[in-house]
Amino acid sequence: MPEKHLSSQFDSELNSVSSRVMELGGLVESQIRNAIYALSNFSTEVADQVIATEDSVDTMEVEIDHELSSIIARRQPTARDLRLLIAISKATANLERVGDEAEKVARMVKSIIQSGTARSLPSSELRVSAEKASGMLRKALDSFARLDVQAAVAVLKEDDFIDREFDGFVRKLVTYMIEDPRTISACLDLLFLAKAIERIGDHAKNIAELIIYIVKGTDVRHTSIEQIESAVK
Repeated sequence: MPEKHLSSQFDSELNSVSSRVMELGGLVESQIRNAIYALSNFSTEVADQVIATEDSVDTMEVEIDHELSSIIARRQPTARDLRLLIAISKATANLERVGDEAEKVARMVKSIIQSGTARSLPSSELRVSAEKASGMLRKALDSFARLDVQAAVAVLKEDDFIDREFDGFVRKLVTYMIEDPRTISACLDLLFLAKAIERIGDHAKNIAELIIYIVKGTDVRHTSIEQIESAVK
């Protein structure tokens, strides 16, 4: 990920911490895949695997942050390198939160399995949004590894799809609850799942924004896609 530096040791340290972030990203991606499988197949066993993985995700976040703090303290990096290290720290935090959302999905799937009430509701529709969110994260990580600004902008554009899917699903659940109040509890469970999936997309978007921050030195949070496209030209 990082460019070459005069200090080969510094360059090695940057490559090492960057590789750790990619490793964390891969671990979190596996959590999402398993969470989607657990949701699609109502698998308690796979849901338990997702929950068990969360400890490893948390441990890796702490280790990466410690490594970053050590690099900053010892190397006193220049402005661009400092942006990179700050962005890596923020990306790590976003990945850990993606793991949290995957764990939430797994725990809710277990709750749904135990209740048995949500099987007749449109839980399968969540799989499409979940797979889209997972794909966004994968593309964001790939863009981060290559510091590819244009690929990052493409990821930002995909977030609108997730948001539209979430809004449409909420409207559908409201209809179910109005037509049959007995479904309210199950619909609320599905709403919780949908929100967790939407948040995964948000964290992928955050990582994409960090790429632009690293390369261009511009903070594009809370900025329209048109303004972002203009900023990266």
